[in-house]
Amino acid sequence: MNKELFSDFDAVSAKGWKQKIQVDLKGADYNDTLIWQSLEGIHVKPFYHQDNFSQAFNSIPGHPQEWSIGQALFIDDETIANKLAKDALARGADVLFFTSEKEFDIQKTFEDINAGEVRVYFDLKFLSAAFINKLHDFFGKENNNLFYNIDIIGNLASSGNWFQNLKEDHSKLETIVSEAPKSNILSVDSSLYQNAGANMVQQLAYALAHANEYLNHFHETLNDEDLSMTFKVAIGPNYFFEIAKIRALRNLYAALAREYGVSENCHIISTPSKRNKTLYDYNVNMLRTTTECMSAILGGANTICNLPYDALYHKSNEFGERISRNQLLILKSESYFDMVSNAADGSYYIESLTNELAEKALALFKSIEKSGGFLGQLKEGTIQRKIKESAQKEQDLFNNGSLVLLGTNKHPSELDLMKDDLELYPFVKRKARKTLIAPIITKRLAEQNEQDRLTKEETNA
Repeated sequence: MNKELFSDFDAVSAKGWKQKIQVDLKGADYNDTLIWQSLEGIHVKPFYHQDNFSQAFNSIPGHPQEWSIGQALFIDDETIANKLAKDALARGADVLFFTSEKEFDIQKTFEDINAGEVRVYFDLKFLSAAFINKLHDFFGKENNNLFYNIDIIGNLASSGNWFQNLKEDHSKLETIVSEAPKSNILSVDSSLYQNAGANMVQQLAYALAHANEYLNHFHETLNDEDLSMTFKVAIGPNYFFEIAKIRALRNLYAALAREYGVSENCHIISTPSKRNKTLYDYNVNMLRTTTECMSAILGGANTICNLPYDALYHKSNEFGERISRNQLLILKSESYFDMVSNAADGSYYIESLTNELAEKALALFKSIEKSGGFLGQLKEGTIQRKIKESAQKEQDLFNNGSLVLLGTNKHPSELDLMKDDLELYPFVKRKARKTLIAPIITKRLAEQNEQDRLTKEETNA
């Protein structure tokens, strides 16, 4: 009974597998029939084999031993935000992610919430050293469960303007960092690039170049253990590629951080992309977000904040938030996604994708640095132009039906009506304003299709 499984069978080499496949193709061309090319220029083969790897697989730096369920909350009324936060924690959330457009009453918001035990993320749409100092005083300057996620470059990229101006923004950030150097201050919001249509190589390269601006600025003033970086990553529908994307990001950041002599581990928050979400047949969004969350878990995100199926057109509501949270609870507690922390390790396909994405992204990163750096290319409009070009390629695939969104450009239901259900405006908002640079605009693939259907609804009403 000690005989090893499959010991009676001879090992088959990569060459042997390919020969067998070519026989089964009965004359059809192997490359044309079975190899396809992704938008990133990666040629995906029909099988992967250990013969394709010359050395053992390396572990992914900073890969977490466990992942957390995040609950996104918007602070408008502090009492309501506090109630929702406590309810989310009671119903299974591990982590709170607060967004606010203005200063808020900290005591009211966190009443009866122990921030020493619960990880808290912030996404502040303003920059105030004085308010950050109040948060420091309330939570403690060395509270490792607190992530401020300040990203002045991300604000410039998304809005086209600094919070105030380049000099003042950097001055305030330096003040914030100097007052609590051991806090988790710095962040890179790479979800902007994915939601605007950048391909995965671009997302990785831009995130790395974005982070490099901060590392270059702060590495001489902070010690190794003090300089930490958090990445916010949007996850799209290409299941295995998205797993590899997160792994590649950790490898790339580790390589960059090594050059600066700072900690090679980064912290990753993942959320499903909005780019492939739809108004019509909106329940399909639950299927999309479930597989995207699975990619984030297997890829090694520290925290996953799910996107409610109705987030495009409904204001935040108890049902939508509960369903999105329960999707993660089912993955963790019923689907055993919490039992193994590194399930993707050793998969020939995923390891190959990880390496190829990292190599291509590193080449693009080096090109950006040679051409003036990330900020320089933002000011020139190069980054924006490249993202638009990539987004248009994807849009063309959607428009011609090659890229399918079920219920929208494939098998749409004429009985599916939405014009009376829109509590939020679900399309790109065009507001004329003066900006220093062209902002990076996020846009969903189905927007024009949905606008045409809504117009048809109005006409037939």
